[in-house]
Amino acid sequence: MPKRKRKYLNNSSTFSKKKFDAQDWVSQSEAARIRGVSPQAIGQLIQKGRFRTLEIGGKVLLNRREVETYKPQRTGRPRK
Repeated sequence: MPKRKRKYLNNSSTFSKKKFDAQDWVSQSEAARIRGVSPQAIGQLIQKGRFRTLEIGGKVLLNRREVETYKPQRTGRPRK
């Protein structure tokens, strides 16, 4: 029985050694509740590099302010 490969985030950001406030970071499911979308949609935005992430102990955390102020980019060809 083959083992499944784990998906790792390639676009994790490295941050300088400054204090991190726990209230500034939210989980992927909490970010989905804030935006009103599914956790899978947030995962796709993370893979596209729309959010900076912080991974601690296998948990992916997102900056709360970035999640709240995110504006989706329009896709496709611009209208004339």
